[in-house]
Amino acid sequence: MTLQLREYQQDAEDAVFDYWTREPGNPLVDLATGCGKSLVMSSLIRRLVQGWPDMRIMVVTHVAELIEQNYLELMGIWPFAPAGIYSAGLGRKDARSQIIFAGIQTVHNKAATIGHIDVLMVDECHLIPTNSNTMYRKFIDALRAVNPDLKILGLTATPYRLDSGRLDQGDDRLFDEVVYTYGVGDGIRDGYLTPLTSKPTTTEYDVKGVGRLGGDYKQNALQAAINTPELNDAVVSEIIAKGADRRSWLAFCAGVDAAIDMRDKFRSRGITCETVTGDTPKEERRRILEDFKSYKIQCVTNNSVLTTGFNHKGVDLIAFCRPTLSLALYVQMAGRGTRVLYKKGMPLTTADERIAAIKAGPKPNCLVLDFAKLVDRHGPVDMVEPKSPSKGDGDPPIKICPQDDGGCGEKVHISLMKCPCCGYDFPPNEDEKLTRHAADAPIVSVADAEWRKVNSRSFYFHEGKAGKPDSVKCTYMAGLTPINEWLCPAHEGFARSKADRFWSKHGGQRPFPRTVMEWLERQSELLTTAEISVKPSGKYWEVKDHRAGAANDNAPEAANDNEPAYRGGIGHEMDEDYIPF
Repeated sequence: MTLQLREYQQDAEDAVFDYWTREPGNPLVDLATGCGKSLVMSSLIRRLVQGWPDMRIMVVTHVAELIEQNYLELMGIWPFAPAGIYSAGLGRKDARSQIIFAGIQTVHNKAATIGHIDVLMVDECHLIPTNSNTMYRKFIDALRAVNPDLKILGLTATPYRLDSGRLDQGDDRLFDEVVYTYGVGDGIRDGYLTPLTSKPTTTEYDVKGVGRLGGDYKQNALQAAINTPELNDAVVSEIIAKGADRRSWLAFCAGVDAAIDMRDKFRSRGITCETVTGDTPKEERRRILEDFKSYKIQCVTNNSVLTTGFNHKGVDLIAFCRPTLSLALYVQMAGRGTRVLYKKGMPLTTADERIAAIKAGPKPNCLVLDFAKLVDRHGPVDMVEPKSPSKGDGDPPIKICPQDDGGCGEKVHISLMKCPCCGYDFPPNEDEKLTRHAADAPIVSVADAEWRKVNSRSFYFHEGKAGKPDSVKCTYMAGLTPINEWLCPAHEGFARSKADRFWSKHGGQRPFPRTVMEWLERQSELLTTAEISVKPSGKYWEVKDHRAGAANDNAPEAANDNEPAYRGGIGHEMDEDYIPF
């Protein structure tokens, strides 16, 4: 049958062959969750076998669902492929097939039985441990003993290890080079992935004092710290309130007990909910997930066993209820919500048409509720940057004053909350204890702008740096989230015209202020700001537009350098209803 790959899928396949034309090494393909990794693998396999008819290929992964999924994908495009399955969980051991789809737990000591393999493809290859005394490494060494020219291809959505080191770096690396990358931001931009959107949560987990082991928090200590009736009540209440217009909720919990306890909390509130853990019997797990996919169950809690090998396009709410230091785990969890549900009958030829179909469909985006502060720790999922492996796992003792948020780029000690150079106010550190303020970092940096209601607005004097004019730092409180904007009446060009438009839109009198002090002295002329339109800009929010509100009756008479000059507002809480793109 004729196979039409998407452009990026064809590019990924070509990149692998281009690499093997130049190098004899082991390439790595980085494709975001939901971008058709199984199809790329299947197309690669067919092209290899048709080009070299005697070649033997093996695809290895760790989850039975992925083994079956990858096998069926190949059968879909090549019904008579000489392929078999070697997996105890699937009840087959086709050791002599030309193409073998296998589970590492079953084949790790069966290299002699399987024999000569030319190309080994490893799906979800970020799960290969660095330790040489592991199933994967022992199996690879045994295959190489049979065929020293064995080629290995890795495929993953997260090309870094648990400790955040890249898979293609370090003396112990298995893969030599990432030959192709197509990330979450690329997929959202082109209309192949559903946008993720994050809303503030008033409940957060306290991980201070929880020990670390193997690059992440100690499981038992983590569960003991956050699996409490009080926290579970608060988290479940927020999910129910914020997910009222969502159909399929997926909660990642910090352990088996936590997943079961949260399931019981949901059930006590009348929400249909089931739990999947590593101990769930195979048939029961299959039944639960099929009921979830058919919307018979609204919520499924799990202890991170559904991070890979689970696909349900309808997931439109994800709750991060499990703090983790693992960048890969964070991205994999978020990826469970990026698969699309296009509206039937709409054209899907161009990126604009695909994006329009997503927005008009039953799942315009997926809401992420980040109780674990993972976005704050790791950044937007389309901009994550793995750290280089290093001794110890403590945080660095310095931080950078962010230039893209009005700061100066100065390196300061981690403990300081105000930059001594420019006065920038740092957000709270992610390791602080449980609070009731909102975590509201953007989950992706490519989302559309959205309107937020404003509780209050404050003006500050912001001193210019390196000879540049001073500016007005405007801080809006959108619910419990502070969002900053810099207005520049003393500048020239676009910056000044932007300040003039703000002044005019908020009812200020002419002539426009031409200094910061004039702005602060005349601020009583301005209406309040009722709403702001915000768009992610890296790890922060960028203000794109404003809607003026009522006249302000309580503006102060004067402003001090580092004190609020104005606290107007419309006096209501943030509307927590979801605003679709």
